[in-house]
Amino acid sequence: GRTHDLTAARAHGIVQACLTRQILVLADRAHQDAGATVRTPYYGHRELPEHYQQYNRDHARLRAPGECAFARLKSWRLLRQARCSTNRIGRVVAAVHTLLTCEYTG
Repeated sequence: GRTHDLTAARAHGIVQACLTRQILVLADRAHQDAGATVRTPYYGHRELPEHYQQYNRDHARLRAPGECAFARLKSWRLLRQARCSTNRIGRVVAAVHTLLTCEYTG
């Protein structure tokens, strides 16, 4: 909460790890200049060309399931009130994401 997401990602080596492993990351505008494998939406003060607008729509569509999963986790307060080991919380997050993905496709 106190640290900007990009600052935290850099401090924990996430940006470098994604770059080293060539992992494509779809991020929001706050992550501009995070690295070669981080894709952010285009923005500008003037109207964007149609191909930029299409890119932004596609970018948002691909990020939506993950954003919804994080919103659901926050609404359940799961991460704040978890009583399991921090090593196991990743499985819980993956399970919630899987369940939400099933909602979209089912």
